[in-house]
Amino acid sequence: MPQQAASCSFDFLSALEVPKRLHPSALGLSSLVRRSVSARRHQAFKRVGRGRSRDLTGSQAASMSAEDRRNLHAFRDYVTKTLDPTCILSYMAPWFKDDEVQHIQAEKNNKGTMEAASLFLKFLLELQEEGWFRGFLDALVHAGYSGLHEAIETWDFQKIESLEEYRILLKRLQPEFKTTVNPKDILPKISECLISQECEEIIQVCSNKGLMAGAEKMVECLLRSDKENWPKTLKLALEMDENKFSQLWMVDKGAKNAESKVLEDDEIETSDIQIFYKEEPECQNLSQNLSPPSGTQHSSPTCTPLKPRNYQLELALPAKEGKNTIICAPTGCGKTFISLLICEHHLKKFPQGQKGKVVFFAIQLPVFEQQKSVFSKYFEKLGYKVAGVSGVTSENILMEQIVENNDIIILTPQILVNNLRNGTIPSLSVFTLMIFDECHNTGKHHPYNMIMFNYLDQKLGDSSDPLPQVIGLTASVGIGDAKNTMEAMEYICKLCASLDTSVIATVKDNLEELEEIVYKPQKFFRKVESRTTDRFKCIISQLMRETESLAKNIFDELESVSQIQNRNFGTQKYEQWIVSVQKACMVFQLPDKDEESRICKALYLYTSHLRKYNDALIISEHARMKDALDYLKDFFTDVRAAGFDEIEQHLTQRFEEKLKELESVSMDPSNENPKLQDLSFILQEEYHLNPESRTILFVKTRALVDALKKWIEENSELSFLKPGILTGRGKTNHNTGMTLPAQKCALDAFRTDGDKKILIATSVADEGIDIAQCNLVILYEYVGNVIRMIQTRGRGRARGSKCFLLTSNADVIEKEKINIYKENMMNDSILRLQTWDKAVFKEKVLQIQIQEKLIRDSQGKVEPVPDKENKKLLCRKCKGFACYTADIRVVEDCHYAVVGDAFKKCYVSKLHPKPKTFGHFEKRAKIFCARQNCSHDWGIHVKYKTFEIPVIKIESFVVEDITTGAQKLYAKWKDFPFEKRSFDPTEMSE
Repeated sequence: MPQQAASCSFDFLSALEVPKRLHPSALGLSSLVRRSVSARRHQAFKRVGRGRSRDLTGSQAASMSAEDRRNLHAFRDYVTKTLDPTCILSYMAPWFKDDEVQHIQAEKNNKGTMEAASLFLKFLLELQEEGWFRGFLDALVHAGYSGLHEAIETWDFQKIESLEEYRILLKRLQPEFKTTVNPKDILPKISECLISQECEEIIQVCSNKGLMAGAEKMVECLLRSDKENWPKTLKLALEMDENKFSQLWMVDKGAKNAESKVLEDDEIETSDIQIFYKEEPECQNLSQNLSPPSGTQHSSPTCTPLKPRNYQLELALPAKEGKNTIICAPTGCGKTFISLLICEHHLKKFPQGQKGKVVFFAIQLPVFEQQKSVFSKYFEKLGYKVAGVSGVTSENILMEQIVENNDIIILTPQILVNNLRNGTIPSLSVFTLMIFDECHNTGKHHPYNMIMFNYLDQKLGDSSDPLPQVIGLTASVGIGDAKNTMEAMEYICKLCASLDTSVIATVKDNLEELEEIVYKPQKFFRKVESRTTDRFKCIISQLMRETESLAKNIFDELESVSQIQNRNFGTQKYEQWIVSVQKACMVFQLPDKDEESRICKALYLYTSHLRKYNDALIISEHARMKDALDYLKDFFTDVRAAGFDEIEQHLTQRFEEKLKELESVSMDPSNENPKLQDLSFILQEEYHLNPESRTILFVKTRALVDALKKWIEENSELSFLKPGILTGRGKTNHNTGMTLPAQKCALDAFRTDGDKKILIATSVADEGIDIAQCNLVILYEYVGNVIRMIQTRGRGRARGSKCFLLTSNADVIEKEKINIYKENMMNDSILRLQTWDKAVFKEKVLQIQIQEKLIRDSQGKVEPVPDKENKKLLCRKCKGFACYTADIRVVEDCHYAVVGDAFKKCYVSKLHPKPKTFGHFEKRAKIFCARQNCSHDWGIHVKYKTFEIPVIKIESFVVEDITTGAQKLYAKWKDFPFEKRSFDPTEMSE
């Protein structure tokens, strides 16, 4: 069994249950209790400054624990009026039993939130475990209850009590609020005053029960808000919407400072869920003792320093000596912990009056969130300031202030690329240490390489400014396309040159210790036969042939528009053919523009249907026919709900004619997929051997994730696994990925919920994300390069863990065996490079850098001269006219709006399913092509400051030269070199 990491929180000893008391405000006790608490804490802390002292005697600790328990009981009415306990239950998992959690949730559903909060407090005050009170405070912070946290931390509830007059007023005005306020309109403006879960509940109620019910829910949430500025924020939101309710909502009294507090709260509050992900080898078994991390010079006396393992000290040594280093070590060995040690050593080495500044880069957002939590938890106890900025949180954040005011900054790399490009951050010299997580990605046009281009230009140029130390972390440096050891060594040297590293640190002296901690799973290859007969595929293939024939009747040169030949239905190659045909059709031209529009639209529809049929065949190949059929049913339901023109009606009719036969085939037990039978056998066998097994099942596509989840849930022999899913956030083929909170919840559930025994994931889980320890990894038709192989294999951490590759394709197994060979080649290449003379290696790296810079400079990106000629934008689907480039205005450097009344006739709008406010923008509606039976997605309709404007996306249009008639496609606005004019508010008033 892995050892449990000790908590760094204060050891609160058990205390006797406190007798019930009167509400403190009724006795005038609030200030008395506060003064008493302050005096006693001052005596307890005066030797050690801020924080809870580890030097307290047992009796002092017990006294303080009892005091906190008494005070919490005394102020319980404030807590029950403010707290929705279901918002923090996930953070209190270590303290509450499952039946207690369920009891609290049921209490809320059956009796209400206040009753649930009372029950929560009852269970909380009965806790005897150490650290319960600090755990409660931490949960409040993570859930977003900043006001309640502050009040309990200081035992000063005056700010919350000052809101009572507004609660009374809002209760009195509730009937008027329900009938006059549209909660969807004002929610984005007041969301900072609510918990993120409450915002989601308001939106859900609006969707399910209507706007009045949503407004009632909003009132309920506002009455519980612990944010001092909510009355003023509500007032401002109502005034911005010119809502007549604002005349009734009088907040001048007692709210004179609320306006400035809005800005302050924006800086210190977050509605993001904070979840700490720990994988056992990384956090619980990464050191030789069990105390949480701490330091010496800045250390809080409540924490005992972690003692690193010998192999970790070996890996960290070159970096601690100030050398630019790539640390290459297996997943699960504690690279995150090693980076903490390096950071702490780096920050403490500066003499009095000087300060270090560290930036840590994480590519994926879940990894960013995870590392931000780990670094904050570790370093804030040592007195250092930690901040994090990602693409999700970068709106309205001043990067220069973030960098100036913090010691450690966690970033997604594109944030720094953008700020270097626009000059907000003048150079990398503002940092003293840069750490690149998953540094093997430093290549080509990756943001890591963009950052290092800046670094190397400074190094090889005339600048005398100091450069930061560079550390790279990876489980595998990779070897690219190398065919032999010499080529592999050259590839690794180029990576070292890109990161300007002089050392590749691997474990050599303490290998036995490393192998005791990091368990390399056994690997098994399972070759499975496909279905011998496939009636489902025959029927779908016939429908695809008919659809292709119809497309050729419209355009007989269909075969010649793409170079992809020998394509088969149900393959990635066929998908590539569809994409290439669609692109060619979008710029297809005829003298008769109406005929051109008709043909382009028809080809778009035919190829879209072919794409869905192809997707269904891929799902059927790897999952159940039933799942593939459900996928098609959902597609045709969406088709009926949209334009549904004559072509779509005909294609839908043909599908429905075959539907009965398809349903019969898909329900026939004899058509069960042999691959699923083998997967079921593996899972049943492994869980029979070890009922506590934890499994990650890797698959290639999101559609397959959904299909396998349904299969497990509907399989009586496997449903006990209660599968969770984890997919990426991006949008592919019009399918939106998981949101960041959903990803974090999925990971947290897999880590903490013992009932969820399997996580089905795409590639998002194979790199960087620390997932709960598991002993079974299954690669289901899933194979990549050697880096991916090492990453996915590293998910199996437990002793005796196994990794299965299950496929019906012998080539997949062969590719994985080649990856194993390449891994050995990579390890051999690293060992050889480590034997090189240091001066020789340094010179090799420098020569590569000089050569790469010469190539980079010779290919210097020449900014295209903006084309001043006016161009047409045509709908990509129907080729209908949309607007001229002369009508396009650039808003805040990156959004493209169309001005003028003419464009309004070209589109229709529908309320946005996920309205959102970002910066000065309020996303309100989606806009679509207005031509009959087209409805192609063009972009969104927003409120920008006080202006209503349509914002379009270039990938929805074809650009046509007015003079020549030539047509082009652009994937991004930055690639379209037209003369860009900035948005001018005065134009809107003309």
